[in-house]
Amino acid sequence: MRGMQDMLRQAQLMQKKMATIQEELKTREVEATSGGGMVTVKVTGGQEIVSVTIDKSVVEAGDVEMLQDLVLAAVRDALKKAKLMNEEEMGKLTGGLKIPGMF
Repeated sequence: MRGMQDMLRQAQLMQKKMATIQEELKTREVEATSGGGMVTVKVTGGQEIVSVTIDKSVVEAGDVEMLQDLVLAAVRDALKKAKLMNEEEMGKLTGGLKIPGMF
């Protein structure tokens, strides 16, 4: 019975640590660019897009489809980087163990 209580206590501690890390990750940002820096997107570890910067030359070119593609590429890359950052931080806590639904 004692072993089960210890396991439960450790699981609760890990859960608290994970919650703390998740909150901290919401304040961290990653950045991605596309088109050689013509479009830049910043995303938090909470998968929230916080800024999109577009170089004036892209707008002046008048190619809407190209601009859409550049924004989409930068957003996808930024979200991917945020996800990887989350997985790396959680992996440090779990020792690389993939816990379904956690990240």
